[in-house]
Amino acid sequence: MDSIKKTTLEVVERDPSHQTLVRGGRLVTEEGIVFGDLLLGEGLILALGPDLSQEAQGAEIIEAKGSFVIPGAIDVHTHMELQQSPEHRSCDDFFQGSVAAALGGTTTLIDHIGFGPAGCPLHYAIDRYREKGKKAAVDYAFHGVLQHVNESILNELREIIQTEGIPSFKAYSTYAYPLSDHDLFQALRVMKEAKGLLTMHCENDAVTNLLKKEALARGNTEPIWQARTRPAACEKESISRLIDLSALSGGAPIYIVHTSTQEGVAAIQAGRARGIPVAMETCPQYLLLQEGAYTEHGPLEGLKYLMAPPLRSPADQEALWESLADGTCDTVATDHCPFPLEEKKVGEKNFSLAPGGCAGVQERLPLIYTHGVLPGRISLERMVALLCTNPAKIMGLYPQKGTLAVGSDADLVVLGPGSNRPIRAKEQATTCDYSIYEGWGNRLRIHRVISRGETIVKEGVFLGERGRGRFLKRWL
Repeated sequence: MDSIKKTTLEVVERDPSHQTLVRGGRLVTEEGIVFGDLLLGEGLILALGPDLSQEAQGAEIIEAKGSFVIPGAIDVHTHMELQQSPEHRSCDDFFQGSVAAALGGTTTLIDHIGFGPAGCPLHYAIDRYREKGKKAAVDYAFHGVLQHVNESILNELREIIQTEGIPSFKAYSTYAYPLSDHDLFQALRVMKEAKGLLTMHCENDAVTNLLKKEALARGNTEPIWQARTRPAACEKESISRLIDLSALSGGAPIYIVHTSTQEGVAAIQAGRARGIPVAMETCPQYLLLQEGAYTEHGPLEGLKYLMAPPLRSPADQEALWESLADGTCDTVATDHCPFPLEEKKVGEKNFSLAPGGCAGVQERLPLIYTHGVLPGRISLERMVALLCTNPAKIMGLYPQKGTLAVGSDADLVVLGPGSNRPIRAKEQATTCDYSIYEGWGNRLRIHRVISRGETIVKEGVFLGERGRGRFLKRWL
């Protein structure tokens, strides 16, 4: 950890009618960890300095002595109210999911818009998600989704990126609407021109579907076959192909979601060595859980862990931790997409029928702190980069979000180490009835979560309101 440093006073213009002083904390800034105060007002950070007592006459005082203060975390990969199939919708709406986020120290969500009806325009789903998002208790933004590509879609894509503040769009190489190389290449050229970002779920659809079909024909129906029919090479192949398409497009920026394998990490490193602007995301489930979870407590328990990509090997897990430490990985998001166990049970006789996904938006910060920072795998500053600053920079929210700086939104978390309090599903705000992290250690204490200057969590109690979140326009 960097040595503690002091900082000089910085001040912006402000209305003195209502201010809050966060006093005496260890502030995790981009320049290092500094002892000091933060003065908040009008939803912004107004001043940062070693002693702001004179500047903050009459302000509400929040004592942070002995605690760290970090920017509010940003989760750039969630699926609230996702209609995954006609029978299955993820069980957290934007209110309940954002409450869970806030309790876990996350003050901004970027949600992936789901597919609309086949052939629909981009605005069809965007307009419906704008209504869903109005329930959120924290600030939020959206990634659009590319279901298909034609001239009309490309024109709409360009317009949305340039005028509506939704510059990132997701494409899939698998599931119901895998995009062909022809369509991906067209989209990449438009996104480079319009200053957009393509995010992508990378798995080779043809191979995974064939392996799944063959496994089921042999009677291999248990959850472990989710991992065996979606091998690591399928992720690597799809990532490498997307990198090649980016190169052919002239270097359109790309972002690989939920990277899960050492081969995927290597492909991203190779792409960067060629000068391709490729960003990498991984998730806590791939850092902490392994494919043995599918069999360890029997097939019914294994259904809880069904997701795509699947849980991987210990070697993959170690490579992911190394990518966090060495700078290859840019962000840790959650892919929060929970379904109750009763819905997962439809896969008891055929793993491929169960909805895929898990909860994680509340557990992310405690897990990365407890199992990453405390054992020395990554520094506290690196955790803040992965969960706060890098997400803001990559997704067009910086410096409004993701940093403790004068003029930035007053989104921050006051936290520190505590005694172990294992994660329990019954204590999570998600409407899901289990946690894949049940019993995992949690030595983080989140004392206070502040969103735009308002305390929305205090010592584990949610104090915010439904609908207080704001939609964030983003520009890259």
